[in-house]
Amino acid sequence: MSNIPETGRTQRVTIRLVVLQVLVLSLLATLGGRLWYLQIRTGSEYVAKSQGNHIREVVEPAIRGEILDASGRVLAANQTRLVVSVSRTSLLQQKDHGKAVLGRLAEVLGVPAKDVQDKVRLCDAKTPQPCWNGSPYQPIPVTQQATTQQAMQIMERREDFPGVTAQPTAVRNYPGTEGANAAQVLGYLSPVTDEEVSKSADKTGRDRRLPSDQVGRAGLEAVYDNDLRGTTGVDRLEVDNLGRVIGSAGNTPAQPGNNLVTSIDARVQKVVEQQLAQAMTDARQVFDKETNKNYEADSGAAVVMDVHTGRIVAMASAPTFDPNLWVGGISAKDYQALNNKDSNYPLINRAIQGQSAPGSTFKVISTTAAVQAGYSLDGHYPCPKSMTIGGREFKNFESESFGDISLEKALEVSCDTVFYGLSYDQWMKDGGIKPKNPQDWFFKTAHQFGLGAKTGIDLPGEVTGRVPDRQWKQSFFDANKDAWCSQAAKGGHEYADEIARENCVDGNVMRAGDSVNFAIGQGDTLVTPLQMARIYSALANGGTLYRPTIGKAVVSPGGGLVRDIAPHEDGKIPAGGELLSYINQATAGVITSGTAAWKFVGSGWPQGKIELHAKTGTAEVAGKQTTSWLTTYSGDYAVVMTISQGGTGSGGSGDSVRRIYQALYGVDDKGNIDNSKALLPKPQAELPKFNPDGTAILKPASFSTTLSTPFQGERAFLDPALPAAPASADLALPAALEPTRAYGRSRA
Repeated sequence: MSNIPETGRTQRVTIRLVVLQVLVLSLLATLGGRLWYLQIRTGSEYVAKSQGNHIREVVEPAIRGEILDASGRVLAANQTRLVVSVSRTSLLQQKDHGKAVLGRLAEVLGVPAKDVQDKVRLCDAKTPQPCWNGSPYQPIPVTQQATTQQAMQIMERREDFPGVTAQPTAVRNYPGTEGANAAQVLGYLSPVTDEEVSKSADKTGRDRRLPSDQVGRAGLEAVYDNDLRGTTGVDRLEVDNLGRVIGSAGNTPAQPGNNLVTSIDARVQKVVEQQLAQAMTDARQVFDKETNKNYEADSGAAVVMDVHTGRIVAMASAPTFDPNLWVGGISAKDYQALNNKDSNYPLINRAIQGQSAPGSTFKVISTTAAVQAGYSLDGHYPCPKSMTIGGREFKNFESESFGDISLEKALEVSCDTVFYGLSYDQWMKDGGIKPKNPQDWFFKTAHQFGLGAKTGIDLPGEVTGRVPDRQWKQSFFDANKDAWCSQAAKGGHEYADEIARENCVDGNVMRAGDSVNFAIGQGDTLVTPLQMARIYSALANGGTLYRPTIGKAVVSPGGGLVRDIAPHEDGKIPAGGELLSYINQATAGVITSGTAAWKFVGSGWPQGKIELHAKTGTAEVAGKQTTSWLTTYSGDYAVVMTISQGGTGSGGSGDSVRRIYQALYGVDDKGNIDNSKALLPKPQAELPKFNPDGTAILKPASFSTTLSTPFQGERAFLDPALPAAPASADLALPAALEPTRAYGRSRA
């Protein structure tokens, strides 16, 4: 009898059919589920995307806000220029990738074809400047200085220049108002990067970056970028499948950026820049007996601070550059020139990034430390010509001896050995090389004065300086022990080899030499000019450490107040009452009969009418000439100047600092005061007034800021044709400018 079913199918065939049916049903179910998801669950999303495929956005850049000085003078503005731009997207669609178009464009602009090709290539790790570091989908500016005739040629021959546009555009401009440069303070702009665009994609308003944006990369342009940049406008155009415009889908108007009012006074800024340059020029005419050549005076900085608010009235750094170099892009050659040893790195703001030993200007801190440790203001302390500590001789400047003197006299004549003695005595009380619960008054006091930390100024890239206390000694030893021991093993006989042998064994130990060097602002101590201006401002105002600021207020394009930037108290120095009066009396003595007298009272300064206070410093640095420091203050301002390899404190900086005060208070070379010629006898507290159109109402000037000493320019690279800024807002300190340890005595 047959086992085949009436259907004629075997059991195996039946099973296969069932499996096939299950597979078909599963596929149908999957397809149905996917259709439901696409058409119902996310249908509206895809409808929007489909509609978006027919929308093209045209970006309208916002007008960037201006940066103004305290009276409303324009420090950074916008200027309408004819900008020729090229679309990479259009070029890549051509058979030769736009080579012919760029060649014709170069011919019209009168430049080599390679220059144009380099400007439109994209930046990467292997591509040097010039190149484009913005979005590849954004039109790339080739020149921002096209003539009307060049623009007409391009626009009238569109068929020869596909993807090329020529149109008026507002570009950044730094007009040098009143002759003020302020390059390191103002900063510069560069195009936004793809990464920045992506990171801000989910943000709105001024927090969102679009491919057309220019953003601040340094200085105030970077810190206040969100305030200044405004909101980019967008026109949404409906297009057909051929890309032709058929209508409008709405638009968002561009909103101009707000303006920043600063505490900088352009007139004072000019004088400070001139006098810093003049001081460096003068120093190069002075012969240095120790190195048997003239002083190099290779760099410097100067700061003028309002002692009652911490606001910066002027800040200069040398060498410097013309900030307009960045406008329109910068060539590879010129960009390199701003970042190499030959130019001494003018992009660095040495007022906040330059670190050096402070020399004797540190002694106001050491005096405070001594009093905190229990030493009397009424006491007298030995000032021999030298002291032997730890087997080494520590000398006074030019081996001067003053006998037993007060701390006031020690500050006035800048006696090193008084402070050597106090510091050594305290080091011994703390246990010497085997400390037991050390008080470390000198290190502790330095921290209380704000050293070893950033001041918090509203500029990027500020450095901390260094207080070489026990904690730092240990961390520095851990990081360098292997290198020291390796150098020591070679058995060299240079001074550096001797130091390496010592440090290999006990580089983490606070030795007597470390302690006494610190007391006179030498050794491993590092400060910035801004830190010293802040400290001497505190001496002038009764002891308050203010946070330094340059931004004073953010105002709308029409002049209305958007945000006030009020002074901020960070703390108090540990010197008040009797001690503060004592230090003020001593620093006034430096002007009348001390180390700075020959440059002030001896040069006609009217000390009886406008009292100044000062401390000079001449810091020794291994392998270099001495650093000149002059820290001063009046009842209104602190003025600090320092010059690397610039000689003595008063000799290198004295004349120029005096002339800054002469300009501020209207004092002539004979000591006569003419208030009508005073630039700023009191810091400007109020904000400027504005016209209805947003322009500032300026007070008419009735005098000239030209001083009796001619300006010998220290600026570098004033050729207006320079590179597209790097994307990074932080400026790394070049290896060549890493601080060098300072040894030996401090001079007055």
